[in-house]
Amino acid sequence: MKTSRRDFIKTTAIAGAGLSLASAENLFAATADTKVRLGFIGVGLRGQNHLDLALRRNDVEVVAICDVQQRMIDMSKELIKKSGKPMPQVIMDGDYGYKKLLENKNIDAVVIATPWEWHTVMCIDAMKAKKYVGCEVITGMTIEECWEIVRTSEETGMPLMMLENVCYRRDVMAVLNMVRQNIFGEIVHLQGGYQHDLRAVKFNDGKQAYGGGVEFGDKAFSEAKWRTFHSVTRDGDLYPTHGIGPVAMMVDINRGNRFTELVSYSTKSRGLHEYIVKVGGENHPNAKVNFRLGDIVTTMIKTAKGETILLQHDTNLPRPYSLGFRVQGTNGIWMDVNNSIYIEGKSKEPHNWDNAKEWLDKYDHPLWKKYGNDAAGAGHGGMDWFVLNAFIEAVKKKTNTPQDVYDAVTWSAITPLSESSIRLGGETVEFPDFTKGQWMYRKNDFATGDSY
Repeated sequence: MKTSRRDFIKTTAIAGAGLSLASAENLFAATADTKVRLGFIGVGLRGQNHLDLALRRNDVEVVAICDVQQRMIDMSKELIKKSGKPMPQVIMDGDYGYKKLLENKNIDAVVIATPWEWHTVMCIDAMKAKKYVGCEVITGMTIEECWEIVRTSEETGMPLMMLENVCYRRDVMAVLNMVRQNIFGEIVHLQGGYQHDLRAVKFNDGKQAYGGGVEFGDKAFSEAKWRTFHSVTRDGDLYPTHGIGPVAMMVDINRGNRFTELVSYSTKSRGLHEYIVKVGGENHPNAKVNFRLGDIVTTMIKTAKGETILLQHDTNLPRPYSLGFRVQGTNGIWMDVNNSIYIEGKSKEPHNWDNAKEWLDKYDHPLWKKYGNDAAGAGHGGMDWFVLNAFIEAVKKKTNTPQDVYDAVTWSAITPLSESSIRLGGETVEFPDFTKGQWMYRKNDFATGDSY
């Protein structure tokens, strides 16, 4: 019998939050020791970061790991040996060996850290196998893939969390705390992006580690094997989630607010070619490659409540690292590039910046106050601990993840939408509503109370 969407929502345990996800409460029985049994699909350098953190936990059992590269399997096995934990099932059986991992009934959840183009099919297969999914950014590469991910999550009742770690960055969470306490007044405009010189990552022969080669594809190491191809064939904001995730939470996207439209422009492409010539010489074969990706891609997004959000993707030119955050309201502004805050009537001097540290210390988020010591030493200043911990805790409690499937696809959809806008000469494109209207009724409980 076919169930109507209305009846489906009525019968789901999470419907009160506006989600069309069936409760995971009875999808698998809790183990007596409350350990989460994890499988890792992809144990390259990023997957190994997550694996290392999981191995340090007493509430996690690593049941299986899977990869297509012997080198990465060997590196992961060394991590496991050093941890003193039992060696898990090791699967190295070609591109679709991950399906063997998903057949393991002892696995509660999977962490996916593979090349972008594999994320959709792996997420969908994992949800159909009744596994919680923690997926590295991004999820869907096309709007159609994003919708397919949503449909699968709703039909199977399995939560999916894109592991966007910057939402847990300490200064970002302090600013979120300030936003919620109305320190900036009504929010009007936000900015973020991915502004990071990745030339030595995109070209790497494995011998120079991340010192900078000029190889990509089969001759390359780690991300350079696959990531650089996207710069050859695509022009858009290829990595929007670090910038959009944190500010989306600040203005309640998918939880009382939503993105309505988007427009993008890209500059000419010069940086990658010049890097190859500088490092490898003008006669190197890769100097003949035409890179389609503009060196700087600028995207503007409008929200239903009237805020604007500016994103920039800037990875192919020499520059220091910055995500370029800016949060601006009727009472003041925060900018991370100069580590400064100005609050009208409260800053030390009119029209002059305060160093942000005093404000950020004062409004340090309760979760960082409580768990900062646990996160010490984890990657990316501790925020890697928070994002994996949030996922693990959701699996243990059999609840929805704090960054949910609608967040995952909404943030990921910026890439194909920006590509469309640029291809159309800077035309404004409509932003899909993946919640199908439920954004109007959902509440933003991200990082509230003891929630992650």
